[in-house]
Amino acid sequence: MDKDSLILPEDFPELKNDTFLRAARGEEIEHIPVWCMRQAGRYLPEFRESRAGKDFFETCRSPEACCELTLQPLRRFPFDAAIIFSDILVVPQAMGMEVQMSPGKGPTFPEPLKEPEDLQRLKTKVDVSSELDYVFKAITLTRHRIEGKVPLIGFTGAPWTLMSYMIEGGGSATHSKAKRWLYRFPEASHKLLSQLTDVIVEYLLGQVKAGAQALQVFESHAGCLGPVEFKEFSLPYLRDIARRVKAKLKESGLDNVPMIVFAKDGHYGLEDLSESGYEVVGLDWTIDPRSARIRTRGKVSLQGNMDPCALYATKERISEIVKRMLEGFGTKGYIANLGHGLYPDMDPENVGAFVDAVHIHSRQLLNRK
Repeated sequence: MDKDSLILPEDFPELKNDTFLRAARGEEIEHIPVWCMRQAGRYLPEFRESRAGKDFFETCRSPEACCELTLQPLRRFPFDAAIIFSDILVVPQAMGMEVQMSPGKGPTFPEPLKEPEDLQRLKTKVDVSSELDYVFKAITLTRHRIEGKVPLIGFTGAPWTLMSYMIEGGGSATHSKAKRWLYRFPEASHKLLSQLTDVIVEYLLGQVKAGAQALQVFESHAGCLGPVEFKEFSLPYLRDIARRVKAKLKESGLDNVPMIVFAKDGHYGLEDLSESGYEVVGLDWTIDPRSARIRTRGKVSLQGNMDPCALYATKERISEIVKRMLEGFGTKGYIANLGHGLYPDMDPENVGAFVDAVHIHSRQLLNRK
């Protein structure tokens, strides 16, 4: 038995900075909270050093390694939240599919789903507490080691996004193989999406039990769907996840945690997303902040949405862009972030400039009130 398995999800250190959680709930704050998708990533030299020569999914299965990678950015930057280091594709793995991470190519499924009969290859009943136990252990270990500095976010991929990977066999520009299923095999598509939803609900519940203080659902492939397909094959499952997770938390006597939905390029569904049961809607950089506020009508907090490529600018320019973004969103019910994850070639100093600019400009805005 390794020492990590002896660390229990109880007696966590007291939270010292709850700004992120308060903003998610639309409560009063002293400054706008900020974190970055992929803040534990290859742009950090210490991340590259820790990961050197190691298999990606082997790292994901090591609670000690995931904890260390999650904490690295907090040692450099005054982020207001951490997100556990893991990957959305651990869910298809738990369902019985093989996934490899190929250098320079990204995730690869040696045997993707091609026809509806291939669904028989998936486990009909997934023991989430056993199959994804390593993620839960990583969350618990990190909650202890983070020492209450900031809240810890757990996450999952959304059903449509995971389905797309499982059929495409990896990344895709068109997602045409997966979309073929939607048009040609709608019943099989709904069956797969339902199976994924069942696993995801238990997975998110397990993350909260392990110590996650907020949850984000990544619908990374929303952009390849049109409004009609989104309403049939994505939105119902996103709603189902939020509803069922909240109900199960209540049944288990656990506190409700803020839930964030991030549907990249899903701007056509913004009104629907704001009524889908999540406290926070994440936005990519293609949506104007003021327009997003009008369209969501104050029903949810918003998160985002600076273009990650703005981090290639000078620090002065980054500060200007951040100031404009904060003025657009306003200070209530808002979490600053990028419109997507950090890229590997980004300068950590510019990431620091982004975080500092959010804190400085937001305090100035709040002091004017």
